[in-house]
Amino acid sequence: MKHIAFSLPTGIGAKIGGYAGDIGHIVREFSKYFKVVVNPNAVNGGILSAINKNMYYVEGYAFDEFLCGNLNLKYPKKPNKIGVLFDCAIPDDILNVHINTINALRVVQGLDILDPIKTRTPVGVEFSIQNNISSGTILNPNSLLEGAKTLVKKGALAIAIVCYFGCDADDEDYLNGVGIDPIGGVEAIISHFVLKEIKLPCAHAPAFSDIEISSKIENPKVASECVSSTYLPCVLQGLEFAPKFTLFGGLNCCDIKYLIVPSCALGSKGVLGALENNIKVCAVKNPSKLDVGCEKLKISDILCFDNYKDCLEFIKKD
Repeated sequence: MKHIAFSLPTGIGAKIGGYAGDIGHIVREFSKYFKVVVNPNAVNGGILSAINKNMYYVEGYAFDEFLCGNLNLKYPKKPNKIGVLFDCAIPDDILNVHINTINALRVVQGLDILDPIKTRTPVGVEFSIQNNISSGTILNPNSLLEGAKTLVKKGALAIAIVCYFGCDADDEDYLNGVGIDPIGGVEAIISHFVLKEIKLPCAHAPAFSDIEISSKIENPKVASECVSSTYLPCVLQGLEFAPKFTLFGGLNCCDIKYLIVPSCALGSKGVLGALENNIKVCAVKNPSKLDVGCEKLKISDILCFDNYKDCLEFIKKD
C-alpha cells in the first residue's frame, strides 16, 4: 500500500477541517487506499476520533520535520504506553472527569495508560486570535517539560498533555461553523514545545471550567465537541499507535508520494520540505483565514484540485 501525507493546519479557520474533526471522514476515505501520515487536527474530534490503523498520527512539528527529511517514522509493533500530564491548575472536580475518562478508555479499549501526574506549577495558558490566526502563549513552559520528562522516566512512549484554559473559549462564529478555533494555535504551541524537547509523540487536550454538555442542536462541524465534557479521548486514541521517531529505518519522506494540503496554506515548512524532497503537493481548494497560495509563493509545480474527492480520484489512478 502506498504512503501519502494529509495536512490540515490548526487554527486557520479552514472551511473544512477547521472545527472538531469535521475533515475526519475525508481522511478516512483516503486511508482506504493509502497509508496516511496525518496531523492530529485532521482526525481529532473531542470524544470521537477518525484515526485508524492505516494512519500515522504525527504532531505538527514532527510532521514538518518528517517531510523535510529530518526524521523517520516507525509504526509501533504494540500499543504505546501513554503518559498523561495534567496542569496542576485544573480544579479537582474537572480533573476527576478526566480521570474517569482515562479509566473508561483503559477498561473499554484496553489502552495502556500510566497513572497520570500533575505539573508542579500552573502552566499559565493564554490564547488569542492575531491577524486572523489562532495563537497564544505559555507562561511557564518549563513546568510542562519537567512533567513530561518525569513521565518518560516512568516508561511513557507517548505523552498526552491537558492544560487548564479556565472559562470556555466560546466564539459565536466558531460555534456556527464559520470562524476560527480560538485555542487551536496555543494547543499547537504546547505540543510543538514538548515534542521538540523530548522527541516522543505527544498531543494536547484542553480542560475548561465548564464541563456541561450542550442540550442545544449545534452546528454539525462542532457537534463532537458538544457531546462530551472532555476532549481527551481522541488524543489518547491517536497516541495509542503514534509512530516513534528515528533517524534510520522506518518510513522516510522519500516513501511519501503525495502531500494533500489546503491551497491557501502552502507556506509551511512541511510543504516547502515536501517540494524539496520531490513529494508531489496537492493543493485542494479549502478557504481559510490564511491566504498563502501558489501565486503569492510563485510556485508552479503544484497540483491543484477543486475538492478532496477529485484529488483522491487523481492519486488513485497514479
